[in-house]
Amino acid sequence: MQEKTRMEIPILDLRAQHRQIGTEIDQAIARVLQDQKFILGPEVRALEHELAPYCHCAEAVGCASGSDAILLALMACEVGPGDEVITTPFSFFATAGSIVRLGARAVFVDIEPSSFNIDANKIEAAINKHTRVIMPVHLFGQCSDMDKINEIASRSDLKVIEDAAQAIGAEYHQRRAGSFSAIGCFSFYPSKNLGGAGDGGLLTTNSPELAESLRMLRAHGAKKKYYHDRVGINSRLDSLQAAILRVKFRYLDQWSKARRQNAERYRKLFDRTALLERNRVQLPAESEDSLHVYNQFVIRGLDRDRLRKWLAEKGIGTEVYYPLPLHLQECFRDLGYTKGDFPEAERAAEEALAIPVYPELDSNAQSYIVDTIAAFYRNAGA
Repeated sequence: MQEKTRMEIPILDLRAQHRQIGTEIDQAIARVLQDQKFILGPEVRALEHELAPYCHCAEAVGCASGSDAILLALMACEVGPGDEVITTPFSFFATAGSIVRLGARAVFVDIEPSSFNIDANKIEAAINKHTRVIMPVHLFGQCSDMDKINEIASRSDLKVIEDAAQAIGAEYHQRRAGSFSAIGCFSFYPSKNLGGAGDGGLLTTNSPELAESLRMLRAHGAKKKYYHDRVGINSRLDSLQAAILRVKFRYLDQWSKARRQNAERYRKLFDRTALLERNRVQLPAESEDSLHVYNQFVIRGLDRDRLRKWLAEKGIGTEVYYPLPLHLQECFRDLGYTKGDFPEAERAAEEALAIPVYPELDSNAQSYIVDTIAAFYRNAGA
C-alpha cells in the first residue's frame, strides 16, 4: 500500500478556531479596554447569567481557574482537616491536590475501564465516619454515573461536588454536567471545549446560599470590600477573559457537535481496519443515555508509547492523559497507596492516548491518523 503524503496535525489547533472568530474577539477585548472595568465587571456578570441556564443551574460564579473552582467548592462545603473526600485516581492533579491543600484526605476509588470515570459501584465501600464529600470527575467530556452516585450520597448524608472541568454541555439523562450536585466545577483553560485566552473557571449551583458563599470566598471572604466574614482566596475571573468566553460561548454547541461528528467518523474509520477486532486499539465508550462532548478522544493502544513516537514522526500530535495515576504521585505518598491498589487506573495510564478531535479537524486528516495507526501495528507485526 502506498504511504500517504505526510500531514502535520496538532493535538489541538486553536489558531484555526481563532481565524473564524478573531474579529469578534478583537471587538470584545476593545469593549473591555474602553470600559476599563477589569475585575468582576459587567462582562463577568453577563457570562455568569448566560452560563447558569446553559448548565441547567440557578446560579453560576466565575473564578480564576478550574483548579480554584474545585478548591472553592470544597471550602464552601467546609471541608478541612480530618475530613475525607472520595474521588478518582485517574484525573488531572487539581482534583486531589485541592483536597489535600485544605488538610483533608483524598480517598481514591478505581475507575471503569470503558468510560475512564469513577466506578460508582465501588464508592460505598470507601465511605466511613470521616467522609464528607464524593467528587466524581466527568473525564474527557462524559458524565459519571450520577444517579448511582447521588443515591449513595443521599443514603450516607454526603455532599457531591462535580469536577466537570472537561465536560461543559455534556449530558446524562438529559441533564447537564454541573447540575447534579451541590456544586459543579468548570475550567476555561484554553484546551477546553469552551476555553479562554488564559486561565478561568466557573462554579454552578442551585443553592442561593452556596452561591453567596462562593462569591464571598472568591473575594478573600468579603461580602463588602475590606470587611471579611471568612478567610477566602483571591480567585476572581477577569473581564477580558469573560468577554472572550462570551464570544466563544455562542459557538460552543456548534463546536461540541463537530467534536461528536469527528468521534463518530473515527469509529467508522477504525471499523474498516482490523485493529478493533484484534484488540490492538480500543475506542472510548459512550455511556447509554449520555451526551459525550469529547473534550478528548482517548483510545487505548497496545504498546502506547512506541505508537505515540511513531505518530509524532508522521506529524500527528497526541497527548497522554494521564501518565501516572494520582495515588502514585510522590506528593501523595503519605496517603499510603501503592502500585496495584487501583489496577484499572494504572492500566489506563499505560494505554490511554488522546488523538486529535478538535472541531476544525477534517475527514482527510482523520483518515491519515487512522491509516497511520494501522500502519504502526502492521509494521510491528502486532
